[in-house]
Amino acid sequence: MSHAPHEAFDHAVLDLIDRSPTGVVPHTPAYQDAIKRLYASHQAYASADHKDGHVTARSLAQQPLFHARNFEELVAGKIAAEALEPDASIYDRYLQHLPEARRAKAESHRLTVVGKAIHHRAKHGHEVFHDPVHTLFLVPGAGPHPGLPGNYLYGSLFQVSADATAWAVHVHDSDDGAARIDAPNLGEALAHLQEILSCAPFHLSELEALGFRMN
Repeated sequence: MSHAPHEAFDHAVLDLIDRSPTGVVPHTPAYQDAIKRLYASHQAYASADHKDGHVTARSLAQQPLFHARNFEELVAGKIAAEALEPDASIYDRYLQHLPEARRAKAESHRLTVVGKAIHHRAKHGHEVFHDPVHTLFLVPGAGPHPGLPGNYLYGSLFQVSADATAWAVHVHDSDDGAARIDAPNLGEALAHLQEILSCAPFHLSELEALGFRMN
């Protein structure tokens, strides 16, 4: 006999969410209590695509990840970071994955997600730091707020200092939810990014177990 009295019902609610085109469940106390338990255990998140809808972590686990196509070549040391696929191209591939009805909303987030990589202009003598390394990624999940259309979090690995002794990885939901971790070199930053990619889907708060700090 299960030691979790609600387990069977909670699994039934997960099935209901997955079968529903909107992820909406009945607004009765039993169903709403189940949703609270599923959110607390990170088995379900608020849907980014349907008002009052939900999405299951198990369904998001089937979703593709988006990062530079040649990311593995960088990890293997076969290319320089500057040769990574451009952020705009990565975002284009994410857009093409979405159903056509959701692309316009996703396109409205382009400036925020891709925009123009922030140039940290740390001066070292007469040298000015103009072109830091910056690479975009998108993974299924949610945060304090829903993700982007298709239920995606977005983030970036980027160079903070001109002498490449400071790096960071950020992950964001569609609003102000964010998590960050710093690294002293590109190798450690890449390791953090690889860990993120291997863990998706996830809720931003789960990244605290990996050493990330929430904003």
